[in-house]
Amino acid sequence: MSAPRHGDTAAIVLAAGQGTRMNSDLAKVLHPMCGQPLLAHVLAALDETGVGRVLVVVGHQRDRVRSAFPRPGIEWVVQSEQRGTGHAIQVAGPALAGFSGNLLVVCGDTPLLRGDTLHALLQHHADRGAAVTVLSTRVPDPSGYGRIVRDAGAGRVAIVEERDATPAQKSIDEINSGIYVFRYPVLEAVLGRLTTGNAQGEYYLTDTLSLIQDAGHPAEVLCAEDWREMLGINTPDQLAEAERIHARRHGGLGPEAGRR
Repeated sequence: MSAPRHGDTAAIVLAAGQGTRMNSDLAKVLHPMCGQPLLAHVLAALDETGVGRVLVVVGHQRDRVRSAFPRPGIEWVVQSEQRGTGHAIQVAGPALAGFSGNLLVVCGDTPLLRGDTLHALLQHHADRGAAVTVLSTRVPDPSGYGRIVRDAGAGRVAIVEERDATPAQKSIDEINSGIYVFRYPVLEAVLGRLTTGNAQGEYYLTDTLSLIQDAGHPAEVLCAEDWREMLGINTPDQLAEAERIHARRHGGLGPEAGRR
């Protein structure tokens, strides 16, 4: 069966971070999982989706990351100073000048993400006529994640970070995966209104959700069935767990593949 095609979509991969908790100087997206760098698994999922363009935002060890992926077609965007996810999209602005399609935002450290899930996200976004669609999932332990808060009466969706959540909101097990699709002209119009008025002093892409809805545009959420696909790799233990999941998914054998 041919791969789904989303030629009107540009994908941007956030891959600029150092990954200090990996206890290594190696750029996080270059850490290997099952013989391939983390970023290679994400790019493979995008290949399955059939997006029209792939932009990769790099920062830490950017030359090393670029040299590891000599394949044609990747558009490299340099984020010299990491000032948040919103800032990463801002620095990609010149590369996206005049672009009027959908922008798919994914993380470079989610190697278990499937192309089918991204296709479903893009299809949901198109079917609902949304300006922004957030990919969420339900997890056994939502601690530390931004919660998806739905206000059915107002027809709005919000992402509430744990440090700002009420006790009731902390009980929500549906979390933000950090993966989104935007109608790019709508996103572009609000990017300049992001501020650094938060604990980290960074420009957060999550803040665009309320700005887009305040401007009268609809937001949607698609909840992915398998939360394991959204696992981000931040520590060696998380990398080892992702390898075990990947091995089980692909029929791996041996004690490591079967361990839970």
